[in-house]
Amino acid sequence: MFISPMLLHKSNEPFDSDDYITELKLDGIRLIYSVDEKGKVRLYSRHKNEITSKFPELHNLDIPPGTVLDGELIVSDEKGKPDFEAVMSRFMSSKNKTPVTFVTFDVIQHKGKRITNLPLLERKEVLAEIVPEDNSLMAKTQFIEGHGEAYFDAIKAQALEGIVLKCKDSRYEVGKRSNSWMKVINYQYSDVFIVGYRKQPKEFGLLLTFEDSRYAGVMELGVPASARRIVYGKSIIQEENDFAFIEPVKCRVKYRNLTKAGLLRLPSFVEWVN
Repeated sequence: MFISPMLLHKSNEPFDSDDYITELKLDGIRLIYSVDEKGKVRLYSRHKNEITSKFPELHNLDIPPGTVLDGELIVSDEKGKPDFEAVMSRFMSSKNKTPVTFVTFDVIQHKGKRITNLPLLERKEVLAEIVPEDNSLMAKTQFIEGHGEAYFDAIKAQALEGIVLKCKDSRYEVGKRSNSWMKVINYQYSDVFIVGYRKQPKEFGLLLTFEDSRYAGVMELGVPASARRIVYGKSIIQEENDFAFIEPVKCRVKYRNLTKAGLLRLPSFVEWVN
């Protein structure tokens, strides 16, 4: 059974509150893990795509019938950190057998009944009963009460993706983006050059290079209309296939991390740099 997951709002800064718990934000693939009344396991992405066949090792996790869990599918690197590129490689290739772990953080259905109206901490207690012990295939997200600022400092020191702050008594809001769950991303920042753009009717995208002229990727997100106008107002110095090249213009971007190929992951515009 697919149930559309509850989504996160963004918070620009972490905060301390006794009304919230703090969890590590895992860098993987959102996964709805469903076991029907007959014990049949089905796995779904957040967009309702069934992906059961891609992860056969998750079909026998001893989860009781009538259960629907929400969580994140991850691959850990040699340092034990979630590796987004590795989990995506596993997802995209039937030949890739890289070990995965399903890390669950919530229960949507228990014993055939939805428990979305229970407060979060009560659902966590149910989750602990369903998954009493962690192992390499399945684990529970660990959390602390409050201390969001200190937790965020700790994950920054380890170059992890971010944290999630959840209201202790929050209900599970199916298919909604809620202020009861807030994510704080550990963004990295860099000054780069915009050197061109995709020509219409192709999807919007700005070509980026690092200050040493190495290719840095394409920026598709978070570019305000005012910034786009400035880029499109620059004189075109060359055109090739789908791209128009301009005199470089410097800006600051924020991004998740550098990919293994050395490119900016999900860069978005911050400001112009003189």
